[in-house]
Amino acid sequence: MYQIGGILIGGAVGALLRFLVANGVYQWLGRAFPYGTLAVNVIGSFLIGWLTLYFMEREMLASALSRGLIVGALGAFTTFSTFSLDTFDLIQQGRLWGAGLNIGLNVGLCLLAVWLGVLVGRWVSSALAML
Repeated sequence: MYQIGGILIGGAVGALLRFLVANGVYQWLGRAFPYGTLAVNVIGSFLIGWLTLYFMEREMLASALSRGLIVGALGAFTTFSTFSLDTFDLIQQGRLWGAGLNIGLNVGLCLLAVWLGVLVGRWVSSALAML
């Protein structure tokens, strides 16, 4: 039951953060390209890599906290459905190069971000183990 509560709370927090971060990025860079969606997907991918490693190392992957953060908060924060709609809109506008760029950047940068999140998580774990 605690896991469900953690997911509900995490989902609400993640959705709000997605709105705030994406809109902040759009105010900064404009809406000519789906930069806001790209930003939350890359940030979310980095965090999911880091947090998954963190909770795995502590054998807490099934805990209410990990479920609330990974499934709830990051599930609501990242935006695959929005990414798909943004890409579809670019195709509908005849901007095939932009659609391909959006697909390549989201997939490539998010995979890179997960890998970097795991590396940072390992580095932090090693640093903390030395204390």
